[in-house]
Parts: sequence; structure tokens; C-alpha cells
Amino acid sequence: MLLNDRRPGDEPGTLTKSIPTEKQHPRLMRDYFRRVAPHYDFVSRAFSYGMDRRWKEDAVARALLPDNALVLDLASGSGDFSQIILKRLPHGRSVAVDLVEEMLHIAREHGVKEIACADVTTLPFASDSFAAVLIGYGLRNFPDLEAAILEIKRVTRPGGRMLSLDFFLPKNRILRLIYIAYLYANGAFWGTLLDGRPRTFTYIAESLRGFLSIEELTSLLRRIGFAQVESRSYVFGGIGLHLATKQ
Repeated sequence: MLLNDRRPGDEPGTLTKSIPTEKQHPRLMRDYFRRVAPHYDFVSRAFSYGMDRRWKEDAVARALLPDNALVLDLASGSGDFSQIILKRLPHGRSVAVDLVEEMLHIAREHGVKEIACADVTTLPFASDSFAAVLIGYGLRNFPDLEAAILEIKRVTRPGGRMLSLDFFLPKNRILRLIYIAYLYANGAFWGTLLDGRPRTFTYIAESLRGFLSIEELTSLLRRIGFAQVESRSYVFGGIGLHLATKQ
């Protein structure tokens, strides 16, 4: 049980970091998201208290993009960010990229025309291509986070923006335990109801165990060479928004 999974010497109330099985190999990650693709939108709304779309719209507004911006919607899932960009920027373009073709089929059904199936560490785009790279709940799933961010930086234009929205563990120890218990219970409920397997949607809680904090991700972005790194938290630190500019 996660709440009691501690190594000797860990403080009471802390969570031992580990890597979910799906995150250890691209094939396993693809297989997992193929399985959840039909329910991806619904579960995203359920886990974000129905606020998911509003947070993404707020994030795009904060990016201050020009009307003709070319944007990369990375780890796009069903294409939420692309839909917001196409609606908000009359002359803009958004390219949705995901590791899983089934996700991209859903994005296309939602009106996203430009799509590509690719791994985040080997993006099929020239350097300095995009005015912004938007990542919704993706960084947490990348096996090599630093390599992924370096590739994001490569394809972003100088002065362009990187924007990430993701789950995080709250800093407060009590809130952290309540939050992870909520994610586990919510995941087990929807996994059982929608897929017949509790494990299907407890992945979100498990993936947080090996992920950075909001502050650690801010530091990593600065170290890699992004400037003006801003962060904002929602739901007591359970969701974090990062906005960074390529120097």
C-alpha cells in the first residue's frame, strides 16, 4: 500500500519514490495509453475536479501568443490544447504530437488536422520551429525528463514559450497524504467502472512518486536554459502550471 511504503529512515508521512512499470519502456507506455484512450477525456475531467479545461485555457492566455503562432501540442492526448489554440488564435496553427496513434485519432475527430506520432526525445521538427510548446500532463510520463526538456528547448524559437500543466504532490505533508489517497481511490473507482481493472487509473497516483516537485521542476527548467520561469499551483499544490521562455 502506497501510504505505508517507506524505506528505513524515511520520515513518517513521506512517499518513497519509485518508477511505475509503464514508464520504464516506451512500448509499455504506448500499451497503457492505448488502453485508456477511449476514456481519456472523461477521466481527465474527473481527476481535475472538472477544472481541467479552464486551467488549460488560463495557461494559453498567459502564454501571450501572437495571432499567427505555430504551436506544438506535445503529449497531446485528445488534443485539448490544440483545440484551444485553434479557437483562440484565428491565424494560428497547432501540431498535435503523441506517442500513441489512438490518441491522435481522437484528436483528429475533435478537429485537429495537423498531427504526428513521435517520441518526445526525437521530435521530427527543425530547431527553432515553434512559438510555443504546450504539454498537458505529459512531463510526468517522460522516462528521461531532462532529455525531453532539452528536445523541447531545441524545437522552440528563441523568445518562445514552454508551458506545462501537470499533477504534483502538495508540499504540506497532511495534504499530500490526503491527495494521494484521493487519487488512488478515484483511480480505483473509475478503473473498475470503466475498464474492469482498478489498476488502470491508479497510474496517476503512482507516477507522482518519482516525479519532481513544482519547485524542483522550476529549478530544472532554469538550469537547462529557460528564462523567466513562472509557476502557479492549483488545488493546494496538487496541480502545477509552469511557463518558461527560451533565452
